[in-house]
Amino acid sequence: MANKLIKEIQPKSEVVKLLQKYILNRYFITICLFLVWMIFFDKTSFLVINELNGEIHKYEEQLQYYKTEYEKNDTFYKKLMNNKSEKEKYARENYFMKKPDEEIFILVVDSTHISKK
Repeated sequence: MANKLIKEIQPKSEVVKLLQKYILNRYFITICLFLVWMIFFDKTSFLVINELNGEIHKYEEQLQYYKTEYEKNDTFYKKLMNNKSEKEKYARENYFMKKPDEEIFILVVDSTHISKK
């Protein structure tokens, strides 16, 4: 019976020896602490860099949106400035400008009387 206990205890003692040899080694502990510090607590940690990359991606999408909007507005502006009839049409539709012999009627639709289909 004593031999069985010794055999059962022996593997545990080998595991403890391995733990002491590798995991409780001061270099291993130092490396683990360094990695935890670099991943979570440092100014240039993985989490901060990941968050900053997300912001960069968001701003690149905004930049692309504003570039397309600029191109649309630029073509509209060039078309408006080069064509007198387009300029007149735009002024009449958006600023309610008129010729001296014209009258303008603005019709407003009451949305409460429109039936929903």
